[in-house]
Amino acid sequence: MVRIERLADLKPVHRRQVAVLALWRWRAPIVAFELDAEWGVDQSVLESLFRLAASPAGEQSDGAYRRATAELRTAPLFTSEVDPDTVQLFQLESISNLLTFCELLDKPDVDEVERVVEASAGLATYLDGLVEGSFYSHPAEEAHRQYLADRADRASEGYFASRHFAVETACHGALGVLPDSAGLLDSSTGRELLALCEDFGEELVTTIQWLRMTGR
Repeated sequence: MVRIERLADLKPVHRRQVAVLALWRWRAPIVAFELDAEWGVDQSVLESLFRLAASPAGEQSDGAYRRATAELRTAPLFTSEVDPDTVQLFQLESISNLLTFCELLDKPDVDEVERVVEASAGLATYLDGLVEGSFYSHPAEEAHRQYLADRADRASEGYFASRHFAVETACHGALGVLPDSAGLLDSSTGRELLALCEDFGEELVTTIQWLRMTGR
């Protein structure tokens, strides 16, 4: 409810930026790991979608985004059964979120933006579950435990859910100084927020790789 209230108070351009930042938190697993060749998905198309999403809203960039998603939907991935491993599951969910973003290009309604943000947060919670269910201790277990101890307000959550919320909150707090007409890549503040999400994404990559190596 708090997240919905936050979004409802924002200008449409800032709602769109919130969705872009949510997408960007999961960009690293797309870039860091190769896609299954049988999916027929060109990784460069996915990377272009991230860049277009972070570009200024407008007929040119939005049109390019729609064309890229239309091309993406023709891949064998969307007409075949997939039994993903841990890495692929996160990749597939991120691809799905990129497609969802296309639906809010014309009008970033609260419900559509909420779908993108909730999907991002849900993946962080899911990752916590995988870590907690592992037979092995996470290499950064002590650091994660200390992080949660220092954030008593989020003590009931796992590390990645708590980190996701912290990054989301930091991004939300900086929206007011972002220029309305610029994309996130076109302002220093926007680039700083993307870098913040990228840092979180690198943590995700490290843990997802660890899960793959330990047989999850």
